[in-house]
Amino acid sequence: MFDPTAFENMKVVMEGGFYDRDLSGEIRIIDRNDILNSAKMARCYEITFTDIAGEKDISCSYKMEAGLENLAAELMPEGKSERLAGCRVSVRFTMQLNNDPQLFRENRKILRDIWGRERTIKQTVNYNPEGADHSVTAETFVLFNRLVYEEQIDDLSEMINYMIASLQALKNISL
Repeated sequence: MFDPTAFENMKVVMEGGFYDRDLSGEIRIIDRNDILNSAKMARCYEITFTDIAGEKDISCSYKMEAGLENLAAELMPEGKSERLAGCRVSVRFTMQLNNDPQLFRENRKILRDIWGRERTIKQTVNYNPEGADHSVTAETFVLFNRLVYEEQIDDLSEMINYMIASLQALKNISL
């Protein structure tokens, strides 16, 4: 038997937190990906949920990634800096919006109020240029700009509450 990596430990804790909330009826999980890229020795775990009403217009995805450098730093601390023994974490909100710049500013403000100014909020928009309506699919990312470590596992669990609060607040501005 081998020792699970920090990535595995954090994934198990987060997955349990999401599924506990799904079972209690607080959220509804709509997608899950657990990917191992054997060519690059990289891992990616992503889980997507919406509120219990199952609204199709808005969802939240939690993504955690670790590459070879993160695994090597953990398994061979003498060869790599231990500060690399963590994961990259991001949160993405996907929603349908009218193509109105004010809505994007409101979206950013809501997320800054919930997540704080030290997080990077990045927004992208996809639209059908031949479409008759003025709606777009907006993706808003909350980026942490640093690695998250196993010692911060309790903070990761608490993030689920921030994601749910964000989803509820953003629901008010989606179509």
